[in-house]
Amino acid sequence: MKRDGRSSEMTKRRMVGLALTIGAIVGSGELPMSEAGTSLGANVVLVHGGFVDGSGWQGVYEALRRDGHAVTVVQNSTVSLAQDVAVTRSSLATQPGPVILVGHSYGGVVITEAGNDPKVAGLVYVAAFAPDRGESVSSLIQDPPPGAPIPPILPPQDGYLFLDKAKFHGSFAADLSPEAAAFMADSQVPWGVEALSGAVTEPAWRIKPSWYLVATDDKMIPPEAQRSMAKRAGSTVIEVEGSHAVYVSQPDAVASLIGKAARGAVATTK
Repeated sequence: MKRDGRSSEMTKRRMVGLALTIGAIVGSGELPMSEAGTSLGANVVLVHGGFVDGSGWQGVYEALRRDGHAVTVVQNSTVSLAQDVAVTRSSLATQPGPVILVGHSYGGVVITEAGNDPKVAGLVYVAAFAPDRGESVSSLIQDPPPGAPIPPILPPQDGYLFLDKAKFHGSFAADLSPEAAAFMADSQVPWGVEALSGAVTEPAWRIKPSWYLVATDDKMIPPEAQRSMAKRAGSTVIEVEGSHAVYVSQPDAVASLIGKAARGAVATTK
């Protein structure tokens, strides 16, 4: 019984000590690294594209975290551009400081509009659409380059689009394993037709510095179109050998560009 009493007393003391420690942290305004980020890294917000969700960013997320960046992954419904921009802005509002906003594919449209938020210091496009004022995904894909592959998008079902599962690997994720591509095909997120027609009102790349990663083996957005949009936006460009799913297959290359964007954005604002 005495041993149990001593153990109970020690437990109580430890709990009191823990409570005092937490109180001291809260009172001083200090936060754990997971909440406050690090003094050396940037705040990065990742926005996914159509047919997929934010889980594809895991490799990029892990690489950025290793480099000391605080990372938030937005989960958009891809039902409409207005809704996706609103969700992204909600994520921006939680950031403790300037943000590098990153978009893949349709996510590029989202960051072009949401990037006007004053917290956004720079934009990173990863094999993404970078529309100008009044443009949308629908308008940008109306006139593809001669000989460009046609994405295997099935006819709309109740206002939503899907990629043909049998052609998903070759068109979207050719540099991933068949098993990984099959999982992505079978876990597709319905892409709203309304989202494709959502037009940008004021492109953030006109007033914010931008970086662009061209995926040279992309069968969804032709590399030629990517280069054209990047040039128009005045982006700093790198080219990476990869499919449209380059953010999954080449996470270190994507994270490296985001790191360069973070350093470049800081230099630009000084």
